[in-house]
Amino acid sequence: MYPADLTQPRRNMVDFLCQYWGGPTDYSDRKGHPRLRMRHARFPVDDAARSAWLSHMEAAITETEGAADDVREVMVDYFRMAATHLINR
Repeated sequence: MYPADLTQPRRNMVDFLCQYWGGPTDYSDRKGHPRLRMRHARFPVDDAARSAWLSHMEAAITETEGAADDVREVMVDYFRMAATHLINR
C-alpha cells in the first residue's frame, strides 16, 4: 500500500497526528479536511492489513523514548479505533 519512498506518507502522518491532537493545521492547510475513510477507500483494508499496520504503529509507540505511559495508551487506543474504522473489505 505504501510507496518505496515513505517521505510523503510520513509527512502526511506526522501532520495529521499533530493536527488531530491540537497542533498546527498543516495537514488541512495542505490537503483539506482529513476524511480518512475517503482517502483510504482506494486501498484494500481488511483485517489482515489492519493488524499489520497496527502492529507497526504499536511497536513504534512502544519504542518511543520519553513518552509518558498515558500518552502511549491514548495513542494506541486512537490507532486501534482508526485502523478498525478504515476496514473496507
